[in-house]
Amino acid sequence: MKIGILTSGGDCPGLNAVIRGIVLKGTTTYDLEFVGIRDGWRGVVDGDFFPLTRHEVKGLSKVGGTILGTSRTNPYEGTRGGAENIAKTLYGHRIDGIVAIGGEGTLAAADRLAKDGINVLGVPKTIDNDLRATDYSFGFDTAVNIATDAMDRLRTTGDSHQRCMVAEVMGRHVGWIALHAGMAAGAHVICIPEVPMSMDEICSLVSSAAARGRAPLVVVSEGFTLKGMDEAYSDKGLDAFNRPRLGGISEILAPEIERITGIETRSTVLGHIQRGGSPSGFDRVLATRLGLHAADALVDGAWGQMVAMRGTDIVRVPFAEALGELNTVPRSRYDEAAALFG
Repeated sequence: MKIGILTSGGDCPGLNAVIRGIVLKGTTTYDLEFVGIRDGWRGVVDGDFFPLTRHEVKGLSKVGGTILGTSRTNPYEGTRGGAENIAKTLYGHRIDGIVAIGGEGTLAAADRLAKDGINVLGVPKTIDNDLRATDYSFGFDTAVNIATDAMDRLRTTGDSHQRCMVAEVMGRHVGWIALHAGMAAGAHVICIPEVPMSMDEICSLVSSAAARGRAPLVVVSEGFTLKGMDEAYSDKGLDAFNRPRLGGISEILAPEIERITGIETRSTVLGHIQRGGSPSGFDRVLATRLGLHAADALVDGAWGQMVAMRGTDIVRVPFAEALGELNTVPRSRYDEAAALFG
């Protein structure tokens, strides 16, 4: 059996570890043949494949990024897109199925292709931890560690000048990165999409921290909305799946905090630094385990499904379980952190 592997959507620490896990177990245990698909669904549409053997994946578990490249291409767009054209391309290269490693957009495309008769198996990937079918997604732990380290550094410069520092993290429409990194760094306010706040509420907590002699740290998720806002702040247009590119809310909050409280305030958007570099030990292990179990699922013909983490076990779930409803932060988890605010 010949299988193509692709990585699609935003890059993520741990992608290479998944690729390595699939290829090593697939070739040594099951005698499968693999090809790499360049740049996500773009490579599927264009037939851009190359041999992927044990040699190509050696030492990859610690390497960030993805050796396959990635993009946000929609496989149903363009003259060579669509399930019928893709089926012809795969048949022409004698490829029996695809392993799609990606987040919500990637898995939505994989689900649609699977329903249209293409053999697709999924591996969930997102630093946002927003897929509800898996307890944790690889890349999340690394992103939290990077964000925590950055906030520790922001606190030292904030302490030196008695400034309020506003740190913006990724997460799209869920606040897991902000919640975990904010708690780890000792933030005085954490703003997440699941819990809208007013400027008065934020500034009250900032002023409370300052009154205790602290340099306030505000952590905000890119998808956070102030009370009264209809949608998350975005001025960067749409991606290939017509989703708004979020980011910049901290640059709205910082001047308002300074105006209302009188405390000098600076904003920092951590952005893509959260995606870069080597994966954490936790993410290396999780990604490798998902890859190993994906190889098992290929042999079992578990098309239209994805491997996922439940507790400490790796299981298989239908694509539909990962889509439609996001894995949002429960109010109880936010209330735990809120006890530390101000």
